[in-house]
Amino acid sequence: MEFFDLKKQYELLEPSIQNRINAVLHHRKFIMGPEIAELEEKLSSFAGCTYCVSCSSGTDALLMGLMAFGIGPGDAVFTTPFSFFATAEVISLVGATPIFVDIEEATFNIDPMKLEEAILDVQKGMQRVPGISKRLNPKAVIAVDLFGLPSKYGDINRIGKKYDLVIVEDAAQSFGGALGEKKVGSLTDIAATSFFPAKPLGCYGDGGALFTDDADLAKRLRSLREHGKGEYKYDNTRIGINGRLDTIQAAVLLGKLEVFSAELDRRQEIAGFYSEMLADIVKVPRIPEGFRSAWAQYSVLTDQREYFLEKLKKAEIPFAVYYPKPLHLQTALSYLGYHKGDFPISEGVSERIFSLPMHPYLEREEQEMIVNAIK
Repeated sequence: MEFFDLKKQYELLEPSIQNRINAVLHHRKFIMGPEIAELEEKLSSFAGCTYCVSCSSGTDALLMGLMAFGIGPGDAVFTTPFSFFATAEVISLVGATPIFVDIEEATFNIDPMKLEEAILDVQKGMQRVPGISKRLNPKAVIAVDLFGLPSKYGDINRIGKKYDLVIVEDAAQSFGGALGEKKVGSLTDIAATSFFPAKPLGCYGDGGALFTDDADLAKRLRSLREHGKGEYKYDNTRIGINGRLDTIQAAVLLGKLEVFSAELDRRQEIAGFYSEMLADIVKVPRIPEGFRSAWAQYSVLTDQREYFLEKLKKAEIPFAVYYPKPLHLQTALSYLGYHKGDFPISEGVSERIFSLPMHPYLEREEQEMIVNAIK
């Protein structure tokens, strides 16, 4: 049994993916080939937004998003401490300061009420980051859609408008999700996603994309991904990065897009079965009304994690723990001066959470085996 089974997916899609890769090998436009524009058009259409700018990874997507708004030293960017390291890493890379805001246990996403409290504190000059004494300028929020569930963007966008903050949707795990009638990618000022192989829509290497309805912003993003390119290759108008998506990866993604909607539906079915069968044993995910998760992961909470993990080990069933250490306790961010106890919900979740196999090709018999192992 696989935690995420790329082999089964490839067996289904092999003819389409191979044909598309062969087309790239034939035309030999390995950098910014025609598949890039085709992919961006299809992704923007899927997400229901005007522009999509592909790039080299989900991390670079977040980085480019901050760079496009000129965020840097002296700026405060509010985000969650319960996420993959890249979320806070990009804030530090542009010279800004991450200000962490605890999560809601029910959703694993940033708590909008606590977010507004943190913004007000920073506006008043209060020291929200123990290791940073200088006054910071509130500039942006990176809201992470953890495990595929969109954050509460109705509240978050209202807060952003009220305090004139850029709202960045970290949709690395949630592409394919939705909030009401709007899909992930069209919920905020700018959204960044990842095509890491294990994501709901993944390529065969690294890849990412950004989404926006702002034409000027899309133009800046395209410039940033090619070393700040201006009117032509050797005209550089800003400091950028080497952030292009490889054409072959675009070809892979085009093949996978053919079945993406069906895969999302299958993820819903698998999550529903897990929740029905496990609700009396562990704390299962609860999706708020009007929200649709992309179910990148199926994560549960329990005070007996080691007990259940040992049962899964004995049954030779794969599992994962996302995330065992919150970001505010990471050594690389120790300069911020945070300590254990500063974000009790994130810390408590990190000690109780584990994830079960989740992918669209998980058979019912395999799910029953997983459930029986836990029971």
